[in-house]
Amino acid sequence: MVEKLVRYEVDGQQYEGALVYDDSVKTKRPALFMQPDWSGLCEHTFEQARDIAGKDYVVLMADMFGIGYGAKPKTHDDLMKSSRSVRGNVPFIKAVGGKALEVLSAEADKLGLIDRAKLVGVGYCIGGGFVLEQARAGTDFKATIVFHVTAPNPVGQQGTPNIKGRVLAVHGAADPVTPKPQMDAFEAELTENKVDWEVVMFGHAVHSFCDPTAQTTPGGPQRFEPKLRDKAYARMREFISDTL
Repeated sequence: MVEKLVRYEVDGQQYEGALVYDDSVKTKRPALFMQPDWSGLCEHTFEQARDIAGKDYVVLMADMFGIGYGAKPKTHDDLMKSSRSVRGNVPFIKAVGGKALEVLSAEADKLGLIDRAKLVGVGYCIGGGFVLEQARAGTDFKATIVFHVTAPNPVGQQGTPNIKGRVLAVHGAADPVTPKPQMDAFEAELTENKVDWEVVMFGHAVHSFCDPTAQTTPGGPQRFEPKLRDKAYARMREFISDTL
């Protein structure tokens, strides 16, 4: 697996995303534009990128927090502070996410890695909220897939969504971070705007079931569940295959 870092700039701030792909495959593949969780580009989000890329896809992993953010030690309070500084600023989410997609896609295309007509958005936790804002803004994702999404803003807050492709949300029925009433509102938004959507709910699951670094405590809001992660990824691949 290759992990190629790619830099870009927005309003004077430097960012560094990455291309993640299996270099033994010589044919063009669909591109998965990945918005990682609040940890940014770090060991476990690169592991997630490798897992979802496999031999079938090229992952374009966005950086929303700036060069070096993922490598810095952070407490839970640090993560809350940095993510809150981004999550409420939808113009920023669209601008930085859009620039990441533009630059990473261009680099992957230059290397002959991707079929640009087959673009999928993927997001984890708060990154799921970020990628949904890009989908709402009309980005040409054939599919948008989110795992245990943390929505950055109430649905519909930014006006009428312009989601062009299908949407899959894989979520925990007991997730306290984005609880069922918020998911119900999200489903209503998609239905009202005639989006082809699907929500998969894992019974009893809480937040971060795809994250091996989740701080699991009895009765806590997060819990890594490898079996659910594997089921989520299998459903993602099936959904992409059905879509593309």
